[in-house]
Amino acid sequence: MRPLKTADPSSIAGFRLIGRLGAGGMGVVYLARSARGTLCAVKVIRAEHAADPGFRARFRREAGIARRITGPGAVRVVDADPEAEEPWLATEFVPGPSLAEAVAAHGPLPERTVRALGGGLAGTLAGAHEQGLIHRDVKPGNVLLALDGPRLIDFGIARSAGATALTATDAMIGTPGYLSPEQARLAGAAEVGPPSDVFSLGCVLAYALTGRRPFGTGMPAAIVFRTVHEEPDLDGVPPGLLPLLRSALAKDPAARPTARELGAALGGPRTGGAGGPGADWLPPGLPALIAERSARVLDLPVPEPTVAVGGPATPGVRSSRRRFLVLGSAAGAVAAGGAAGLWFGSRPSGRPSGRPPGGPGTGAAPPRRVVGVLADLSGPDRADGGIRERAARLAAETFNASPDRPFELALRVRDDGGDPGRARTAAEALAADPAVLAVLDLTARKVTRATALRHRAAGLPLVAVAADSALALNPAERRAYFELRAGHRFLLSSLTRYFAVRGVRRVAVVADRASPDFSWPVAMLATEVPFGADEVVVHSVPARGEDFAAVARAVLTGRFDGVIYAGDSPSRAARLARALDERRYTGVRGALEPVLEPEFLARAGASAEGWVFGTAYTGPTRSAGRSRAGAFLAAYRKRWKSPDPDPGRYAAEAYDAVLWLARAVRGPGGGGPADRAALLERLRGVRHEGAAKAIVFRGTTELLDESAGALFVHRVEGGRARFLGERGAVTAKS
Repeated sequence: MRPLKTADPSSIAGFRLIGRLGAGGMGVVYLARSARGTLCAVKVIRAEHAADPGFRARFRREAGIARRITGPGAVRVVDADPEAEEPWLATEFVPGPSLAEAVAAHGPLPERTVRALGGGLAGTLAGAHEQGLIHRDVKPGNVLLALDGPRLIDFGIARSAGATALTATDAMIGTPGYLSPEQARLAGAAEVGPPSDVFSLGCVLAYALTGRRPFGTGMPAAIVFRTVHEEPDLDGVPPGLLPLLRSALAKDPAARPTARELGAALGGPRTGGAGGPGADWLPPGLPALIAERSARVLDLPVPEPTVAVGGPATPGVRSSRRRFLVLGSAAGAVAAGGAAGLWFGSRPSGRPSGRPPGGPGTGAAPPRRVVGVLADLSGPDRADGGIRERAARLAAETFNASPDRPFELALRVRDDGGDPGRARTAAEALAADPAVLAVLDLTARKVTRATALRHRAAGLPLVAVAADSALALNPAERRAYFELRAGHRFLLSSLTRYFAVRGVRRVAVVADRASPDFSWPVAMLATEVPFGADEVVVHSVPARGEDFAAVARAVLTGRFDGVIYAGDSPSRAARLARALDERRYTGVRGALEPVLEPEFLARAGASAEGWVFGTAYTGPTRSAGRSRAGAFLAAYRKRWKSPDPDPGRYAAEAYDAVLWLARAVRGPGGGGPADRAALLERLRGVRHEGAAKAIVFRGTTELLDESAGALFVHRVEGGRARFLGERGAVTAKS
């Protein structure tokens, strides 16, 4: 659990908030005490989502479903208000760990425990199924272990069997590795029924017994493929449970037992004092952990209620001490000439009431704060790496040019050569240096697990500017990781926007099987996201096939006026471009950022003209001189005597990242934290209006909020990629 943030309220509808249990894009879950002193988990939905009538209707339905789930294995709903400005749902709080936490900490569970676990969960699912409800996301993270038995939580995506409204879409719902084959195939609502929950429960029990997912790990597309087409890995499952799990994991839903039958075969929950498995169902170590957590939570103090500060209250506006602190630390943009004027939104409005020790006016040099930098300065991406490093140095110089700076910002640069091994060595060196507060990774490659884990172990923030790695890391590896770009799959919305404004009605999506982990999710999203097209059809290309002529013929025969290459290979995309050009195809053609490499431009030649790309990096436009990006570009060209109007990919983003870190280090008091832990916490709430885009995170440290203008469009013109603008600003005349 984390402490409340300064912007959090102290209470919600009579529930006194104690801390944060979790947060995500949709909202925040708080630990709270009711008026009667009962500990509760209060889920609050963000106002921007609640403004959507469809979303509010889904939340209203979720609250109604949650109230209907009863029994020893269910989490009781205490209260809810779906009609509030920020809808909320309060349930009883279970202090035990999740099954995922328990297995990660203690290893596979014994057969006796898993039989009791499965019997309790099967009973809860059977009760839901008999009411016509399907959970649809049974996974270890949604199973809590209490002394008197397991609890199944998060019926938020449950639906009535056969429902067609609200959530019954063709979008994949569930968690790869635990979803059923019919969910993975995006089957209709009529096909995803109670047997789907039984399959997911079989996966959960296999995980509990072996410590492994039965369909392996890796990219979601690969896991989904194995779920649909391959047999589960059940090595290590006790012989007494092997036939039962095989039947639960049958590909054919009709061949699986019902939840009630599965529970009976497992022996059902042994009756304990609370009607559950009994306090002895857990292996040694876990009861003590649950008791310790319970005691720790009960001893938590309740924060003082917030009070109005600084004037009379405004009717209908909640005022609080925490809000006062946030307003007191807000920073405004400065309109100043020269290099100092480039620190967009990072300098405080007005002068500080007091200067920090050693600051300007004291006769002593200001203190020094160090940020590590990883960049490819000698490897395959050394040209881009050098540009980004110079942009980062310009940002540090910009910060240090401010006359009222509270500290000097220093960069400690390490060349990783674009090599994961060298990156790990550099990460070790930077983590061992106590002066380094954070590390900025400028290399456009996957952040290795070893690097992410080393930073997490050291509590050292790792900030990736150009890499798309968040989805390849698990939650534990992402705890000190910040990714300042939208992931490749989010960039599809830039293409769909461009296609929509150009009036494209029929779209052919080319799924390249040579890169299934990339192309399969992109193709799936393209068929799900509405963007004005009347029809979206997926055409696949064999992994070993290099002849795209058949796809080009299908595009022309089908009269498609738009083509999206859903792959990440520049050379294979170039083959598609030439095949379309040879048949004089004149429709709109597009792909995502990984394709937009010199290799694509060289191999496609004139056939690349007009191709449009969804990207996560900005660039100069015809009006760039009047924009913040234009000011950065002008300063970069002047400082480094560069004749090129466009320094390169992620140059402005590297500049922004340094100033975002400096703003977080500076902090509301002026001097800022001088330790990693304080900075790690502060980065989660700092917003910086940069030259390229706004940097802001929503409840998670690893994914940038795409609504802050982090999605862009480029188009090939004259053999080069020209920046068209931010996704939302693209028009038919772009």
